[in-house]
Amino acid sequence: MTLAERHQIILSKLQKDQYINVVDLCKELNVSSVTIRKDLKLLEEKNLLYRTHGGATVNNPYTVDRPVNEKEQIMSAEKNNIGLQAAALLQENDSIVIASGTTVQAFARNIPQNLNITVITAALNVALELVRNPGIEVMQLGGLLRKSSSSVTGIYAENVLRDFFCTKLFLGVDGIDLEYGLTTTNSMEAHLNRQMISCSQKTIVLADSTKFGKRGFGKICGLEEIDQIITDKGIPDTVLQHLERSGVKVTLV
Repeated sequence: MTLAERHQIILSKLQKDQYINVVDLCKELNVSSVTIRKDLKLLEEKNLLYRTHGGATVNNPYTVDRPVNEKEQIMSAEKNNIGLQAAALLQENDSIVIASGTTVQAFARNIPQNLNITVITAALNVALELVRNPGIEVMQLGGLLRKSSSSVTGIYAENVLRDFFCTKLFLGVDGIDLEYGLTTTNSMEAHLNRQMISCSQKTIVLADSTKFGKRGFGKICGLEEIDQIITDKGIPDTVLQHLERSGVKVTLV
């Protein structure tokens, strides 16, 4: 097989699956990992793909911080459907944590009016959605306000969380990478999210399909630390299969 033929196969697989793995390519093309990594480097130099740890993707995997009003406009219908599905998981007298993000805001908006629950949240926009719901007791965490996410971070919020244990955490993220795990664009927010995970019995990630294959600056946790992901049907089949093999329950809406 010529170099050009090998590159054509790599690009065809990438176009189909959105992500390719070095190990799988070695087996299929019967070449060494050194050869495949050289191929991926050449293709990246031609702006035909982005290399990641252990493979490559067709999409730019690095996320950037965006204002919350801009993020609200992205995949809004899908976020609302994800929020509806997440709200169906709530039970009477639940004590839950809601992190930050526009997808968890959609979840807060869809919580039934007649449900009595307690919510701890870092996000101002989430708290404003919940204050109109008479059945919900809201505990707003304090700390340094991130204007781009309308949420707080820092040691004050983390210290408060150490005094509680909740049934569920509903977590929004900026990126889900199959090898690197869950990330956000802010390291302080990532640290607060880790504290939220440690004080919750179950971690449920709410993320639309554009978040998969992305990687932010701050790592929250690995895939092994989450229980469920609720997302839309836009995620590639290969990603879905990998998540299910990793023991993560995936709900598609």
